[in-house]
Amino acid sequence: MPKLSKMILRRLLWVIPVAWGVVTITFFLARVFNGDPVDLYSPPEATDELRAQIRERMGLSDPLPVQYVRYISDILRFDFGNSFTTGQAVAADLWARLPATLELSLVGLILGVVFGIPLGVLAAVYRERWPDFLVRGLSLGGMALPQFWIGLVLILVFFVLLHWLPGPIGRLPIGVVAPPRVTGFLLIDTLLAGDTEKWWQTVRHLTLPAITLGLTTLAPIARLMRSSMVEAMQSDYIRTAVAMGHSKRVVWFRYGLRNALLPVVTLLGGIIGHIFGGAALLESIFGWPGLGQYALQSIDQSDFAALQGFVIYASLLYVVAFLTVDLVYMLIDPRMRT
Repeated sequence: MPKLSKMILRRLLWVIPVAWGVVTITFFLARVFNGDPVDLYSPPEATDELRAQIRERMGLSDPLPVQYVRYISDILRFDFGNSFTTGQAVAADLWARLPATLELSLVGLILGVVFGIPLGVLAAVYRERWPDFLVRGLSLGGMALPQFWIGLVLILVFFVLLHWLPGPIGRLPIGVVAPPRVTGFLLIDTLLAGDTEKWWQTVRHLTLPAITLGLTTLAPIARLMRSSMVEAMQSDYIRTAVAMGHSKRVVWFRYGLRNALLPVVTLLGGIIGHIFGGAALLESIFGWPGLGQYALQSIDQSDFAALQGFVIYASLLYVVAFLTVDLVYMLIDPRMRT
């Protein structure tokens, strides 16, 4: 087996103990530091007998090691329990809301990467000139301003004042039936159904939340890209490439950008974990029926099982995101393979 394949396999095997650690910590934090879960499912006037029945039904009367083994067994079967708010299985709730979060996150991430990296390169190339000042101001504002505030301003401008885009009512207008679910992505399902009108409605409803997410994603990418590119442009291999007569485009993109991307790849791991986990306030502001809104509702309703399932999902998502970053590092940087 090639050396690179062995290293990739070793990284994949490390996911198992990390995932086990995340699940274990979630179990003990929820049960040891979150008070008595029976209080969430029983009315204030409940008698001791009723509370005992609820405890028995929830499996909390067993010793903690027994609960832990049963909990791990349920997790392996993707059984996170039933949501107190919806009355459905938490796994089913997460699966139903996952496409909405993924669709918004993918579009926002694409906007952030497509515009953030070129802006960072532009700022580095024109260092201490007006393009640099403009990009630095944009990135500083995007990092300093809260995401929910940017979303509210966009709603005020484009919905309330200009009436160009729809309000924060979700993925489709009220009363419009969603197309048959194939992928869960409305941008794709509407095209598969041949309904161009609903596709355009989906684009319009997706525009404001995607721009909000894209702006807050663009800011750190552009800022780190600029600093990394400035450092790369001062390196010896860049001066050598210039002395050899290579064009500016070759120097910037073939030599400078390729080496400056490495820190940005690391940053993308954290960004992907954050936005794909569901931006709770953003989804709540725009009425977006994704995982972030589900988590916020779970906190508001003290829905123990739903919140626990979301935490496990988000934690494992971070593990997968940073594992992917490690693998990408190995592919683009030969030094990592040693």
